[in-house]
Amino acid sequence: MEVAPTGDALLGVLSALANPQRLRILAALSEERKYVSLLSRELGISRPLTHLHLKRLEAFGLVAGSLELSDDGKAKKWFRAAPFALKLTPEAIAELVPTLSDDRSAGSAAERENDGSERNKT
Repeated sequence: MEVAPTGDALLGVLSALANPQRLRILAALSEERKYVSLLSRELGISRPLTHLHLKRLEAFGLVAGSLELSDDGKAKKWFRAAPFALKLTPEAIAELVPTLSDDRSAGSAAERENDGSERNKT
């Protein structure tokens, strides 16, 4: 998958990647698929926070999740890193700028709110 067909999508992807814990999650999922509790234990992050980070990564297509039943009948959501490529050049950014939404203040306020709430939980 090629990331960021629009300026707004690029901002979302960059925002999703702009967190050290989310980068650690992507790195761990690049090796093999894992379910939330396993990933939490391996990275030393609480399960709710891991799930929050995975939701953010999944929203922008950076990870993919699938529900499966385990042998004991419990549902587990497994995640894997989705293939993606991000090539940033000044020319690529110039092509995407016209596709940015006009409501810049709303987007930046929402991102500040998300970044602030996630920082407080880490």
